[in-house]
Amino acid sequence: MKNLLLGSLLLCLAGCTTLDRTLEQWSSKNNNKREYEVKTAWVRQTTEKDNLGFRKINRMTPVLAGDLVIQGNGLDGLVAYEKESGQLKWRLPIQNGIEPSATIIRDRLFVGASDGNFYSISASTGEIQWSFATKAENLSAPLLEEGVVYFLAGNNVFYALDAATGRQIWLYSRQDTSQFSIRGGSQAAFKNGTLYVGFSDGSLVALNAQTGAVVWELQLNRNKRFRDIDATPVIDGNQLYIAGYDDKLYCVFIDKGEVLWRIDGGGYSAVTMAGDKIFYPTTNGEVWALKKSNGDKVWNYKLKDGIASQVKTYKGTLVFGESQGSLRFLDPNTGSDLGSIEPGRGILSSPQVDEKAGRVYFISGEANLFAIQAGWIKTPYFKE
Repeated sequence: MKNLLLGSLLLCLAGCTTLDRTLEQWSSKNNNKREYEVKTAWVRQTTEKDNLGFRKINRMTPVLAGDLVIQGNGLDGLVAYEKESGQLKWRLPIQNGIEPSATIIRDRLFVGASDGNFYSISASTGEIQWSFATKAENLSAPLLEEGVVYFLAGNNVFYALDAATGRQIWLYSRQDTSQFSIRGGSQAAFKNGTLYVGFSDGSLVALNAQTGAVVWELQLNRNKRFRDIDATPVIDGNQLYIAGYDDKLYCVFIDKGEVLWRIDGGGYSAVTMAGDKIFYPTTNGEVWALKKSNGDKVWNYKLKDGIASQVKTYKGTLVFGESQGSLRFLDPNTGSDLGSIEPGRGILSSPQVDEKAGRVYFISGEANLFAIQAGWIKTPYFKE
């Protein structure tokens, strides 16, 4: 009898435990369902006046500087807002505006403009510290390394300037005889005293950072239509990843300039690395997740219209802009759609992520600066 009672008790306990676990799982699944919420914190028109004329390209990634977010537009210059409230702090008029992204160190902002000048600007006040005449539109983002600022001007001339004074240290000029070119330019990458930069003639060139001398050059895109290498090279160890506009994605051994592998599918923006994956926005309107080791495809996401900006990681998700659509968030493991927000006239800029504040900033095709809040929220479940 004692053994029988003990067996019944154990059976009850086991059954109760299983039932409790089942209820706990059901409660977690149903009473605490999660949804990904994307909402606007604030929006500001970055132009001083309404643009009633020709639509310009707005693709500068917003810059975070202390409690400010600084944004350039392709019409009339730079403007700074308080990050949390969106309150206007300063405005710097520049003729024909600013198209490329900028780089910042402490209180100094470096950026090229469409008026044929490159600028060093106080981030806190908007005051110009110095300017350098390139006599050409500036369409690529600068790189700052060891007190020198490097950038590619729109006439295929690559400059090295003293960051403190704007004095030219050296330049490297490369002629392009092609009749067609994509508007844009490659930002240089740097490692161990060598710069790596793409050019509109389809070449990837390694330059000595001190002298500008060519270390090696590699002809990648030989396409007769658009040969541009506008994407920023991304370095991982001794490997470099870069795309030609309507060509391929290349993995290059940086010591000798040798191609290790390539996959068909061109790109305009830089790849993004996270763990063992590469996230690659292609010019055929897709975002690919690839194995970093060999380029094998893990998943792909097809946009309805346009192409994607560079992909950024944000609190365990992927976020990018669609040139003719929305700001979109994806699951990095599956490529499934989590949420989006439609700003109007698409997004050409890569978004700026502020994980600490839980914000994502971007400029729309209409030159409006958006501050977005995004994240998982728990929603109560009510059974009918």
